[in-house]
Formats: sequence, structure tokens, C-alpha cells
Amino acid sequence: MNFRTILILGALSAFGPLAIDFYLPAFPAMAAAFGTDEKHVQMTLASYFLGLSLGQLAYGPVADRFGRRIPLLVGVTLFTLASLACAFAPSLDGLIAARFVQALGGCAGMVISRAVVSDKCDAVGSAKVFSQLMLVMGLAPILAPMLGGLLVNLHGWQSIFIALTAFSALSALAVALGLPESLPANQPRQPLSGALRQYGRLLADKVFLGHALTGGIAIAGMFAYIAGSPFVFIKLYGVPPEHFGWLFGINAAGFILVAQLNARLLSKRGPAFLLARAVWVYLAAGLTLLAVSTLHTEQLWPLLIPLFICIASLGCIIPNAAACAMSGQGARAGSASAMLGCLQFSVAAGAAALVGVLHDGTAMPMAMVISLCGILVVSVAMLTRRLQVARAAQVPV
Repeated sequence: MNFRTILILGALSAFGPLAIDFYLPAFPAMAAAFGTDEKHVQMTLASYFLGLSLGQLAYGPVADRFGRRIPLLVGVTLFTLASLACAFAPSLDGLIAARFVQALGGCAGMVISRAVVSDKCDAVGSAKVFSQLMLVMGLAPILAPMLGGLLVNLHGWQSIFIALTAFSALSALAVALGLPESLPANQPRQPLSGALRQYGRLLADKVFLGHALTGGIAIAGMFAYIAGSPFVFIKLYGVPPEHFGWLFGINAAGFILVAQLNARLLSKRGPAFLLARAVWVYLAAGLTLLAVSTLHTEQLWPLLIPLFICIASLGCIIPNAAACAMSGQGARAGSASAMLGCLQFSVAAGAAALVGVLHDGTAMPMAMVISLCGILVVSVAMLTRRLQVARAAQVPV
């Protein structure tokens, strides 16, 4: 896969992280503008997650029936128009509705970019490309809040959505001019009427489901960290808000570095081999984090070390789990990508909510959810590995 294609796919993969992280610094300004509090402004985030989960299921069958380009262009155009509507929303309810539509458009890039990779690459090649795309997931949490805060201070909260409008419009132009159709012309097209049946087959495929859940639970651990770290760092340990981005950035840098190391290791070992080992690293770090959190240490650094290892290990787990899940999907790659994304965001959103439910004024809730994710990731990954080996040997389990 050439660099231009990877660059375009990276931009499409950035829609989700940008639309989530970019406007977080604007919450106070938005609450003031609409005469409400930040708790109600957070509903705009919830509506976006809902749109992401539902929209991905729609794009999969459409991409398998009509190819990748047309649904992608429709989705990116919808994201562009919805971003503009967000900027000029007359009320908070209008913004919530516009955010839902924005997510419906944005998830096209997330679903179809994975399908394009699956069209063009084998399992090892897919894992390498997914590792490169992890740069987007790693850089977005660092750069997006910083840039968003700068725009809010200079031009107000609406400027963030204007910037998203411009970015998505340029992405649509890049797709139109630089991303050819990747679904082979001679490959059978899946009828839309069979969408539910196709999803049923995917859910019945224990190997696909196992790899999808492995990646989804790993991402859930990341969401638990994102949801819990502001309180732990700023409120509990007194880290100045302006320094929070540096700690967040260090962990994101670990994620990026491991993702790139993973891409190099794939030339020697397959994604399944690396995945089976990385999950144990995540579990060990998660349990260590939980143990340290029970001590209620006065200093932050004992928590930072296992937390850094947890987040860094995800740079190996997430791309390899996605590559293993998408391997061999062929004509149903779009539906497989959609189901993969839906499972990931559903599980991840649940983990973030669980951190809030367990909140007790300590670091324990975040550590408990992350360590629980580690236990589940190892359990599901090992069971899936056993099923995969049994399938290869055609031995019933």
C-alpha cells in the first residue's frame, strides 16, 4: 500500500479522535453560551458515541454492496455538513442532534478505511498498516485538546467546528482525487437484504468475535484511563491543568512507539503471535496498577509507571487484534469492519461509564476497570487462540 493511500486513510481514521478530543476544552465556554452546566454539555459527547455505534453497522453492508468510494464520499460529506451545523447550532438540543448526525458521517471513514486495508493487504500487511494508523490514535489525544484550547481562546468554541468542517472538506477532496476503488470488480457484491444475516454469521464466527472483543476490551481499558486520569492527575495528585497534557502525552508517546515497534516485529512474527504475548504484559501492568492504587501513595510516580506500560502495550494489542479479526473476511470486509467498530465502541463506552459509577475519590476505580480489562483481554485472547488452532487443525472444541 503506497504512502498516499495510507495518508488518506490516516486522515479518515482521525475523524473519530478529532471530533471527540478537539472540543473537550470548549465545554466551559459552550456551557456558558447555552446557559447550562458542563454535565448537560457532556450529552453532546454521549450522542456522538451513540451515532458511532449505530452508524458503523449501516456502513458495513453498504460498502460491501456498492464499493468503498461512494459510501465514503457520502459519509465524509455528511460529516462536513453536520460540523457546520454544530458551529451554528441555535441551542444545546440542536447541537446534540447535529453531533449525532456528525457521528453518522464520521464513522464512514473508520469503517471503510479498515475495509480498504483488508482489500489490499494480507493479515501481516494489514497489521503493519493498522500500526501506522495507530499514530493517529496516539497523536490525536495530545494535539487535539491543545489546538482546541488555542482556538477557543482566540476565536470561541464555534471555531473548533469550523476547523472540523474545513478538515473534512479537504478529506473529501482527497478521497475523490486520490483514493481509487479497492473492492475488486470481480468480487461478489453482498446484497443489502442479507445485512442482518451477515452480521449473524459474524457473531457466530467465534474466532472473529474473539479477536474483535480482544481489541474492544483493550480499547475499553484506554477509555477507562481517559475517563479517570483527569481526576486522578489533577484533583487527586494536584497536577496543574497546564501540565496534564504532558503526562497524557508521555503515555500517548509510549502507545505510538510500541505501535511502530509492532510494525517492525511483524516481518518476523505474525499478528497472532505478538497479540498472544502482549496481552500478558497488559495484564501484569494492570494488576500492578491496582496493587499500587490500594496503597494510596502520596506521590504520583508509582502509579505512572504501570499506567505507562498498560497504555504502551495497547499499541501492540489493538492493531494485531484488528488484523486478526479482519483476516480472510473478503467480500464481507465492510460488514466485519462495522461489527468490529460497533463492538469496540460499545464495550469502551461501558468501561468509561463504569469508572464514573465506581468513583470514590481515589485512583481505585480507574485501576480496577483497567485491571478488569486486563483479565478479560487475556481470557478472551487465549480462548480465541485455542479456537483458531483447533479450526486450523479441524478439531472440534
